[in-house]
Amino acid sequence: MNNIRKTKLGNQGLIVPIEGLGCMGMTQIAGANIYGQSDETESIATVHRALELGVNFLDTADLYGPLKNERLVAKAIQGNRDKYIIATKFGFEIDDQEQLTWQINGRPEYVKKAIERSLKNLGTDYIDLYYLHRMDQNVPIEETVGAMSELVKEGKVKYIGLSEVGSETIRKAHKVHPLSAVQSEYSLFERDVERLEILNTLKELEIGFVAYSPLGRGFLTGQIKTPNDLDENDFRKTLPKFQGEQFYKNIELVNEIQNLASQKKITASQLALAWVVSKNVVSIPGTKRIKYLEENIAAANISLTKEELDKLESIIPLELSTGNRYDDRGMSMVNK
Repeated sequence: MNNIRKTKLGNQGLIVPIEGLGCMGMTQIAGANIYGQSDETESIATVHRALELGVNFLDTADLYGPLKNERLVAKAIQGNRDKYIIATKFGFEIDDQEQLTWQINGRPEYVKKAIERSLKNLGTDYIDLYYLHRMDQNVPIEETVGAMSELVKEGKVKYIGLSEVGSETIRKAHKVHPLSAVQSEYSLFERDVERLEILNTLKELEIGFVAYSPLGRGFLTGQIKTPNDLDENDFRKTLPKFQGEQFYKNIELVNEIQNLASQKKITASQLALAWVVSKNVVSIPGTKRIKYLEENIAAANISLTKEELDKLESIIPLELSTGNRYDDRGMSMVNK
């Protein structure tokens, strides 16, 4: 068992490894490959290897697939449910034909429907951490969280969280039921949660933070050199960060990060992850391959000196934009 450090998420009792495993890329979403082709056998082996290395915190969502990702996780954890901490999310509406409507639904009756479906798909009778994936602009957050609170009382959910929300929403929700975690995109390439003081709000309220895409959707691995390195139907091609002139500006930044990493004799990915660890937050880098899983987990034990951190921050200062992280429709779903 790896000696990966554990940390509290919130103050309700949830304890997780400082690094989890994002499972999104293990399946498609509505026919699109998220990060290239995936292989179920390899994905399941990666989940098993993660447990051996002490990374038992898995992140999925009903959106991924839709529903297929939760079913894949169910296969991977079968017979070992109690050894894993499972986080899943709801909110992107899925109809009875298992099709995404691409609407956000935070109505209390949908919360009840979504949890039953996730419990069934995951082959479990409880979810460790249940997130609202995106805020429903048409439903007061207090109503959605009130319904999530009922799930805790019923024993179907242990802890609750929100994803991609701003400070005001966090404060309102937390008054209804204590949040254990907020999950948002966060990396050297995406620092809105710092700029908008969201991390400070979470610290003040003693709510944990989980960083998704800590490798800048793969940009910070240094393995993407030209737009042609992405599959034709890779969803990253729709993201402004990966388009036009912005793509090449970002490549220049990645090259500087790679130079710094090679001086330290680590990979660019490991340097980017070590930076996130230095912020005292939990990250969930996604991978479907054991090789990258092992590389990512090793990063959790890499310490950066003040000088190295200052150097990284000078390459990508807080105010520097690397391009929007979603297209306009995706950005409209991010609550600030």
